Amino acid sequence: MRECGMLLPISSLPSPYGIGAFSKEAYEFVDTLRSAGQKYWQILPLGPTGYGDSPYQSFSAFAGNPYFIDLTALIEAGLLTEEECMAADFGGSKRYISYDKMYLHRFPLLRKAFERWLEQVGEQKAEEIFKSSLLPETDDYCFYMAVKNHFENKPWTEWEEDIKLRRPQAMEQYRRELKQEIMFYQFQQYQFQEQWDGLKKYANERGVKIIGDIPIYVAFDGADAWAHPELFQFDEENLPVAVAGCPPDGFSATGQLWGNPLYRWDYHQQTGYAWWLKRMEYSFRLYDVVRVDHFRGFDEYYSIPYGNKTAEHGKWEKGPGIQIFKRMEEHFGTHDLPIIAEDLGFLTPSVLKLVADTGFPGMKVLEFAFDSREDSDYLPHNYPKNCVVYTGTHDNDTIRGWFDKMPEPDRQMALEYVNGRHEGPWVHWDFIRLALASVANLAVIPVQDYIGFGSEARINEPSTLGDNWKWRLQKGELTDEICQKARRMARLYGRF
Repeated sequence: MRECGMLLPISSLPSPYGIGAFSKEAYEFVDTLRSAGQKYWQILPLGPTGYGDSPYQSFSAFAGNPYFIDLTALIEAGLLTEEECMAADFGGSKRYISYDKMYLHRFPLLRKAFERWLEQVGEQKAEEIFKSSLLPETDDYCFYMAVKNHFENKPWTEWEEDIKLRRPQAMEQYRRELKQEIMFYQFQQYQFQEQWDGLKKYANERGVKIIGDIPIYVAFDGADAWAHPELFQFDEENLPVAVAGCPPDGFSATGQLWGNPLYRWDYHQQTGYAWWLKRMEYSFRLYDVVRVDHFRGFDEYYSIPYGNKTAEHGKWEKGPGIQIFKRMEEHFGTHDLPIIAEDLGFLTPSVLKLVADTGFPGMKVLEFAFDSREDSDYLPHNYPKNCVVYTGTHDNDTIRGWFDKMPEPDRQMALEYVNGRHEGPWVHWDFIRLALASVANLAVIPVQDYIGFGSEARINEPSTLGDNWKWRLQKGELTDEICQKARRMARLYGRF
């Protein structure tokens, strides 16, 4: 079946309180997708973000970002007032998120809402609600965040040794002393879950499916690493033996040092991949389709000795391969798991074989296609049907920004390939048309490319800090005219 969708992070939605949320604007975007003939909404990871604001460095693989909780819904529930929300300083820009202001001013509002809610329902009823609605792993996150706040937001490796190593007496003591703080984080997760479930249900009832995104790795400074050190390559002090990254290449002479803990795949195998099954269960609850980031790490992963300042001296190690996906098929009772494999970058024959053996669709990105010196697997005439084509992803420039910066030989090749003529003001539509016309079963186009925005609308530039994850759509920019053109093109190319 030929289908299409749009890519827009939750954080990039318009809303009155500084960041996109599960607000009426999110429901309106679902209606917009439907009117534009789209069947999918692709978003970025929904986990709570930490330093650097990256959704790929979350404090937990089993928790949601409290920034996405709709404050208007809390006003309607009588837990906040409009005056309180309007008085908070979320930054002066409607275009770009101010994460420092978000951190300083949203949590006090959520705390007020929690205290009023607790007065309404009582502590015993609150505990019953949390116990019945939150996963044990989500509770790990709530406990972790309460202790982290107690230690002035230091990473868990700098906590006092008894709680750092989760000794039973310390666990009991901190759970008792920090009970209210733990419940505050449980309240956030309860609200997140209720609101997201409502939005996803609304989308599904209108024929729109959600493509979610999970990073292969978890953050070192996070609840997963603290609560389950046995899952990772840690020593007796629960410090990493090695960490994740990428080797040096044409883009970086010293490689990329991500710093995420690496999995003890032998332990995961012994447990029947129990943690990964829980993680996928949680992901399939959040999303209709799961895009697995850095899929090649299941075949081979790059291991860098802990303490190294660059990624130059790492080595490749074998991952679990097809075995983990066979276990998932057994567990979920299907050979047709709704997974997209992020298989971008340099791929070895063994990675290509793994993707083929799973049957998961891989990814094709048009911005990678036009190198005038050589043929490319990203050129549409080389696509298999079982793939997902993008003009660009959240890690790429917008198609307009990319096109404006292209070397001239590549630009001429691209122009000849898409339309055989000179560049016009609507060149972004030429690339959208190319993606939609391709044989790929699914085409996903970033909203910025439908509008024709330049580099100012880029979501993320890898290996940089400071200006990422901030861009927001403004109300009215995705016009009826654009949506009707998108709808006509979806119909024209059999994706309606």
